[in-house]
Amino acid sequence: MIYLVCFSRNLGRMFLLITVLLFGFASAQKVVQLSYCSLAENNLRMDCKYAVPAESPEPFCKYTQGERLLDTTDPDEEQHAPYKNRAKARIFPGNVCRLLFKNLPKGKSNFTCNIRLGDSAAATKTSVVEKKLLLPCSAWSVLLQSCSGLLLTLMTLPTLL
Repeated sequence: MIYLVCFSRNLGRMFLLITVLLFGFASAQKVVQLSYCSLAENNLRMDCKYAVPAESPEPFCKYTQGERLLDTTDPDEEQHAPYKNRAKARIFPGNVCRLLFKNLPKGKSNFTCNIRLGDSAAATKTSVVEKKLLLPCSAWSVLLQSCSGLLLTLMTLPTLL
């Protein structure tokens, strides 16, 4: 009998913990996709697509490279001085935060998109951008980066028929 009481008490605690965790995950924001392309020879455009719960306030978005803040939509954070004229982050309809970055250096660069609702923890996604492999911004480059499976299917369909 005592064993059964302890077991049901522990089971109740586990159920409560799982419910709280699942509710937290269901209500949190997340970064769905990070895509990028070249606007001009040295300019980068990076789009961070995110998902937030319905009826939530507009989130804050920021882009970083390591500890350096490239730009943010949060007025309480200050942009790292060397990037004031080089980087601009903005939120667009459709849950997209876009970074325009001038004078992309040669080689590989890490860019991290951070999406935060109020005081909650930020959802992040990092991508490595290699300048020599950047595609120009166009509908084709966006299709290649965001729908590679669909594109592969459409390109192989005539071969299969």
